[in-house]
Amino acid sequence: MNKIAFITGATSGIGRATALLLAQHNFDIIATGRRTERLQELEGRITNVRVKTLVFDVRDKAAVKAAIASLPDDWKNIDVLLNNAGNAHGLAPIQNGDEQDWEMMLDINVKGLLFVSKEIMPLMINRKKGHIINIGSIAGKEVYANGNVYCASKFAVDALSQGMRIDLNKEGIKVSEINPGLVHTEFSEVRFKGDTDRADSVYQGFQPLVAEDIADLILFMVTRPAHVNIADVIILPTAQASATTVHKS
Repeated sequence: MNKIAFITGATSGIGRATALLLAQHNFDIIATGRRTERLQELEGRITNVRVKTLVFDVRDKAAVKAAIASLPDDWKNIDVLLNNAGNAHGLAPIQNGDEQDWEMMLDINVKGLLFVSKEIMPLMINRKKGHIINIGSIAGKEVYANGNVYCASKFAVDALSQGMRIDLNKEGIKVSEINPGLVHTEFSEVRFKGDTDRADSVYQGFQPLVAEDIADLILFMVTRPAHVNIADVIILPTAQASATTVHKS
């Protein structure tokens, strides 16, 4: 029987790339996100394993509960939870920050991760097995100018990952965190509110990571022997040395 991977934010970027790669390696996929059409497109791309799609917003606690409760019994033996859904909104000094942007980042990056994990952890505890992978960020390891609330949200992901690892240790559940640097996805386009020229400029002059690079790392993590947990990884493009040090040609 195939293992089952539950992926949030599967409609684009790291989540989508991971769904496709894990499916190639015989994981059944529960792909979740807000955009029905993109989930349908992803489902159509995966033909060799079972796929189930769930449409919900991780910020909506009731919707999260209802969606996961709706899973048939043969989909509830979830082996891997990838908490990938996340966002950055705006890039401004904290005194000029937009309160709505703050709420979006904290609601998705922190509360969304908690809401989903809360529903899936009992399923793993019942089986005394499972692997939770949280997507953090280099911004959760070091703060940079104008990053304030986004950095705070990812520092929270770092703390939650460590706390989960401790609390779930006796339950036989692995908890890992991946902290990427610059990955060329829709991330910057969201941060700059659809300004594609500004978003594209972030990745010019060097070779950034791509979503498939992170998917490769996730595949490696979830295929280690049962006694091995790769707990915490910072992954950067070669041109990047820190959150703000990037060599551009």
